[in-house]
Amino acid sequence: MPEANHYGFALPEELILLREQVRRFMREEVKPIEDTLPHDAMGCDPEDRKRLRAIAEEMGLTRLNVPEAYGGNPVSALARVIIAEESAKCRLGGYAPALGAFGGGPPNIIWGGTDSQIERYGVPCVEGRKSAFVAITEPTGGSDPRNNIQTRAEKHGDFWKLNGRKMWITGAKWADFGVIFARTDDGGDGKPPGITAFIVENDFKGITFNEIGVIRALSPFEIVLEDCEVPDANVLGRVGGGFNVAQTWLVDARIPYAAGCIGMAQEALDMACGWVKQRPTRDGMLEDKQAIQWMIADSEVELRAARLLVYDAATKVDAGEPAKVDASVCKLYGTETAGRVVDRAIQMFGGMGVAKEMPLERWYRELRVKRIGEGPSEVHRMVIARDKLRNTDGGMYFG
Repeated sequence: MPEANHYGFALPEELILLREQVRRFMREEVKPIEDTLPHDAMGCDPEDRKRLRAIAEEMGLTRLNVPEAYGGNPVSALARVIIAEESAKCRLGGYAPALGAFGGGPPNIIWGGTDSQIERYGVPCVEGRKSAFVAITEPTGGSDPRNNIQTRAEKHGDFWKLNGRKMWITGAKWADFGVIFARTDDGGDGKPPGITAFIVENDFKGITFNEIGVIRALSPFEIVLEDCEVPDANVLGRVGGGFNVAQTWLVDARIPYAAGCIGMAQEALDMACGWVKQRPTRDGMLEDKQAIQWMIADSEVELRAARLLVYDAATKVDAGEPAKVDASVCKLYGTETAGRVVDRAIQMFGGMGVAKEMPLERWYRELRVKRIGEGPSEVHRMVIARDKLRNTDGGMYFG
């Protein structure tokens, strides 16, 4: 019987069983396929992926963040983070958890669109016929999208013309469409600039993609918009309301994002523990060395803390409570903790830790990117600090 208490957090019985189900799937179905792939593979054979998805579909593990009305199998936020943590425990965990077995879907913000937009863009993604990207970040910076977005959209009759550049956009060229955020007014009189979300198809006139080589195996893209014509019907939400749309999407994504990082790091720590228990040294086993034990202890403590933060944030989401700051806490601490843990695991393995026959060095690269994606650590520190200052009265002595 699975333990009822998971690292200090009492999970409901159904989520304990869910966690065990995903673990078995990863061990029995995903890993045998992954073991045949090159170190920096970005996916598996389409037939293997199709078979994995069929199994996952039968297990009820697909379309987890899609409304039921559109063929989804919505589950709680806590269930999503448990799935994200366990499915990231594979070599491709930083990019394609469970080798993509649980499928994808459109950006969640699509579900706030019109019926026509959902039917044209959302449902095909759910059914696997289309894929999508989201483009916020620009060369001038993406950490403060409301003020830093310089891509402009101007209305011309029943369509808009978009001009500007987006940077570091994952999967953009290979998708069918994307949600692109552009400035539609400059604000003024104390009001911030108006940002609007547009659904832009990849074959629209005036949009091009340039690959950008980076530290990880997967290269993101620069998107260049030159008088890109977008129908007025493709405005997602209201004109000028795109920033709120982006915030909702980002908060929802950051919590499972952190959970996936924790999953990779936990697997790295478990691997390191197995290694040091069987590695002899001149005067005993490697596990007996204090330096090793302290690395293991520090890693275990930090991972437990990170996991509890993620579980707590997901519980707040499920209760309908505001979780913007909690999501920032999870993203900041989860990604930085994961990076430290994988670094220690590599150190414990020694030379083997950076060998490409092991997943550690790939995870190390993936996790370095994770500290930047979904908002860099510094921005989340700013969000957390501002919230603390705003809501603290100074205690007994400065209240």
